[in-house]
Amino acid sequence: MGRIFEKRKHKMFARFDRMAKAFTRIGKEISIAVKQGGPNPDYNPKLRLAIQNAKGANMPKDRIEAAIRRASSKEEKDYQEVVYEGYAPHGVPVIVECATDNPTRTVANVRLHFSKNGGSMGTSGSVTFLFERKGVFKFDPDKLNLEELELDLIDAGAEDIEVDEDVITVYTKFVDFGNFQKFIEARGLDARSSELQYIPNTTTALPEDQQDDVLKLIEALEGDDDVQAVYHTLQ
Repeated sequence: MGRIFEKRKHKMFARFDRMAKAFTRIGKEISIAVKQGGPNPDYNPKLRLAIQNAKGANMPKDRIEAAIRRASSKEEKDYQEVVYEGYAPHGVPVIVECATDNPTRTVANVRLHFSKNGGSMGTSGSVTFLFERKGVFKFDPDKLNLEELELDLIDAGAEDIEVDEDVITVYTKFVDFGNFQKFIEARGLDARSSELQYIPNTTTALPEDQQDDVLKLIEALEGDDDVQAVYHTLQ
C-alpha cells in the first residue's frame, strides 16, 4: 500500500512540476508579446496567441491578467529569445529555445548541461538544417469537426493532420503559420495550443541504454528556468 501511495505522490508532484514549468514558459511568452506589441490583445496577435496557449494549458484567468499587468510595468524584465544548438550523447542533434533576461548566464548554464551530460554545444547553424520550422496546432477532438472542416483546413495551410485519441495535431509550413492562425480565429476554433516548432527531418534510432543517456540531457535542459523548449531527433 505504501509503495502505491509513493508512486501516486510522485506522479502528482511530477504533474505539478510540469504545470509550473508550463505557466513560467507562457508567462515569458506573454511578457515578450506585451513588450513588443502592447497589452491589448485586440491589436497584438502575438499576445492573443500567448493568451490562447495559456488557456489551453489551464492557466487561471487571474494569472494571465497579472502576467499582462507585470509585462506592462517598466520594472518588468526584458526577455530575449535565443536559440542554442548542440549534440546530445551518441551524436543526437539538439535545439534549445530560451527566453532570458541574462544571455551570458543562460549560455553558460546551457553549455554546462551539455558538458555534464555527455553532450557538446555547437555553433549557430550546426544542426538547424536537420530540422524544419513548422506551425503546430493542437485541438481537442470534441472541439474540431475534422470531417466537416478538413478541406478548409488544407486550404488555410494545413500540410499534415495527425489524429490521436485525445488530440488532433495540424502542421503548417512556417510561412503559413500566421494565415492559419487568422483562419482559426475567424472560424472561432479553439486550439489547445499554437506554436512554431523545430520538427526533425529524420529521426535517430538508439538502443534503450543509449536513449537514456540522451533523455538525461534533455531532462536537464528542460529543467532550466531559462529554457522554453528542447527539440531533438531521438526516435
